[in-house]
Amino acid sequence: MIDTDEFATRTQPYRRELLAHCYRMLGSLDDAEDLVQETMLRAWRGYADFEGRASMRTWLYRIATNACLNALEHSSRRVLPSGLDGPADHPEHLHGAADAIPWLQPIPNIVIEPETTDPAAIFATRHGTRLALIAVWQTLPPRQRAVLILRDVLRWKATEVADLLETTPTAINSTLQRAHATLADHTADADHITEPDDPAVRSVVDRWAAAFESFDMDALAALLKTDATWEMPPVPDWFAGRDQIIRLITTQCPARTGTARMIPTAANGQPAFALYVNGEAHSIQILAVTPEGVAGVVAFHGSGCFEPFGLPDRLQQAMLVAPDDSNEMCTWS
Repeated sequence: MIDTDEFATRTQPYRRELLAHCYRMLGSLDDAEDLVQETMLRAWRGYADFEGRASMRTWLYRIATNACLNALEHSSRRVLPSGLDGPADHPEHLHGAADAIPWLQPIPNIVIEPETTDPAAIFATRHGTRLALIAVWQTLPPRQRAVLILRDVLRWKATEVADLLETTPTAINSTLQRAHATLADHTADADHITEPDDPAVRSVVDRWAAAFESFDMDALAALLKTDATWEMPPVPDWFAGRDQIIRLITTQCPARTGTARMIPTAANGQPAFALYVNGEAHSIQILAVTPEGVAGVVAFHGSGCFEPFGLPDRLQQAMLVAPDDSNEMCTWS
C-alpha cells in the first residue's frame, strides 16, 4: 500500500524543476505540464518498487526525460517566426495568423523559479529558459537535446546521463559534441542579455513601457538597438532593424488609436509586459534587453497567452489609467 502523503512530500519539491526540464525539451508550457503530470503518474505506479537505488531527483528526471523523448517521437519541433524564414520587408502588409504551426510558447517565471533565495539557483533557471536558447535547442534531434540539457544546463556528469539514457559515457560525450557542432551554425546567443535586476536594464525596461503607453515612436526608437528584432507568433512575419520595427508599430499596433497599458510580468527569465489595448488583452511582450537598449521583442499575440500568467482577459476600468510615475508599475518578479 503506497503512502499517499509520503509520496507527495517526497516528490512535490521537484515539480517546478521538472516543469522547467520538460519545457526545455518540448518548447511548450502546455505539453510540459502534461508531461509532468504523466511523470508523477508513472512515479506513483512505480513507487512501491522504488528502493532508493538512485536519488528521488534522479529517478524522477529519468521518468520525465524518457516521457519527453517518447512524446517527441510524435510531434513537430516548436518554432518562432525567425526559425521559418528570413525577415519580412513590408511591415504594412502582414500575413494572417498561422495557427497550424506549432509555435514555441512562453513560460512565466513564477511557475518554474525555484522556491529559494539562492541567487545561483535562480540565475541558472532563468538563463536556462531564455527564449533564444529554447528556440535553438528545438533544432536538435530529441536525444541530442536531452543530452545537451542534462549536461550543459543541469550540469550532470556524463556517467549520470549515460545511466539515465541507458548508454555509455563515451556515447554521451559523442552525442554532446554533435549537439555543440549543430548549434555552432546558429547565432542564438543569450549570454549578452543582462539579468533583469540590473539597474541599467531596469531603466531601459521602465522607459520602454512608458514609451509604449504614450505611443512615443521617438522614445521607442531611441530604446531599440539598431539591429533589434521583432517577432509576434502566431503571425509568421518577423522584422529586423530599428526602422522596420518602428514602421511596424506605427502602422499595425492598435495602441495608436487606443489606450495602451503595459502590465509588468516576467517570462523565460526575461522582463516582460502584458499589453492591453482599450482594456482588452492583446499580447505578452518578452524583451531581450541589454544596458544599451532592447535587442529583441517576441510578442505572443492572443488572450490565450495571458491565463498562465494569472492575468485577466480584460482590465478593470481603474487599471486603464496609467500612474503618474510609470516607474511605479514597471517592476517584475
